[in-house]
Amino acid sequence: MLDAIRWDTDLIRRYDLAGPRYTSYPTAVQFDSQVGTFDLFHALRDSRKALRPLSLYVHVPFCANICYYCACNKVITKDRGRALPYLRRLEQEIQLIACHLDPTQKVEQLHFGGGTPTFLSHDELRQLMAQLRKHFNLLDDDSGDYGIEIDPREADWSTMGLLRELGFNRVSIGLQDLDPAVQRAVNRLQSLEETRAVIDAARTLQFRSINIDLIYGLPKQTPENFARTVDEVISLQPDRLSVFNYAHLPERFMPQRRINSDELPTPAQKLEMLQGTIEQLTKAGYRYIGMDHFALPDDELAIAQEESTLQRNFQGYTTHGHCDLIGLGVSAISQIGDLYCQNSSDLNQYQNALASAQLATSRGLLCNSDDHLRRAVIQQLICHFSLEFARIEQAFNIDFQGYFGELWPQLQGMANDGLIELDNERITVLPAGRLLVRSVCMVFDAYLEQQNRQRFSRVI
Repeated sequence: MLDAIRWDTDLIRRYDLAGPRYTSYPTAVQFDSQVGTFDLFHALRDSRKALRPLSLYVHVPFCANICYYCACNKVITKDRGRALPYLRRLEQEIQLIACHLDPTQKVEQLHFGGGTPTFLSHDELRQLMAQLRKHFNLLDDDSGDYGIEIDPREADWSTMGLLRELGFNRVSIGLQDLDPAVQRAVNRLQSLEETRAVIDAARTLQFRSINIDLIYGLPKQTPENFARTVDEVISLQPDRLSVFNYAHLPERFMPQRRINSDELPTPAQKLEMLQGTIEQLTKAGYRYIGMDHFALPDDELAIAQEESTLQRNFQGYTTHGHCDLIGLGVSAISQIGDLYCQNSSDLNQYQNALASAQLATSRGLLCNSDDHLRRAVIQQLICHFSLEFARIEQAFNIDFQGYFGELWPQLQGMANDGLIELDNERITVLPAGRLLVRSVCMVFDAYLEQQNRQRFSRVI
């Protein structure tokens, strides 16, 4: 069974290190300002020539209220009028990017993230989607994966009806925790009834997939009250669940300074929460996909993992890793062929660049042959918990053990510890190691020793 996990507390304590989540390799930490607009135009031209399918990510940074745990790029404001100048610049960016692509390149995947995308008014959402349809080849037959992040406090039945009308067929719902004391401690008051109403609307309107986000490790959480939240969420029967570890980094994320660190659960309590959650979800029929993700057996992610076609990119686990990813909006990241690039994370800089008819590309990275090789290795491990050396050798014309010879002692140590099985043909991540797959991937990360580990969350 691909979803089999064995809980091994001793192994977790030894390998629960800080490290990347590998939504990309190399990670965004490696991006630098030497990559700019010229590189982006060059990559778009190659995408156009190859007629590669597209995945669009649109970042809407606005939120009406601050959630203290949040580490996203966002702008907190009650003034809904602040969205209008941003949308004007976003439409400029859409036009500037699209003119370098072929109009026949299909948009297989679309995702609106934030912030809170439904901070936008209905008219603004209509206008934004109209611009995307005008300049990109969006599918009209509901066959694409078109998703949007939803805050149930910012959506109702009419909002859900509008989103379905505009072509969205997937929703990801931020919930985090249902306990009122926890909600007050992180400034996110959200009732079960609000959440259920949005889910009922999504089901009635035939959205194809519903994802719910939870966070463990928040202030005032206990294993007992978090287990109650998980039980309530299971009763809502989402297709997918993301159960994230809260990383308390107040020195990096200012809103987290409002959290009382004395109210945070202990590391032992966090482990108990995760273990309990895995047991609850497994009993309810959910499969462990990897990292923080669970899905029902008939979900596309679970099927893709069974068929060894699952991939991972900046949108997490995906069945569309073959697409060129175009990021639109402040801080958005693109992955086009060999290029990673990111827009400015500063709202004013983003808007000023586009006001001058310039793209807001601020940093990025061009992958070399070693990056491609290691990315393929990490993708296989993190998506499928196994790695056939022959496939890598054939694809990259290398001798695997010769190329990675200096890593062999570390891998043998992990094998001795029961994290992986290692022989001359493959690496297999064992059930006791699947929760720690990031630690296995880190062995193959050529950049990790140069990096400050404090930039990353812990594996568990």
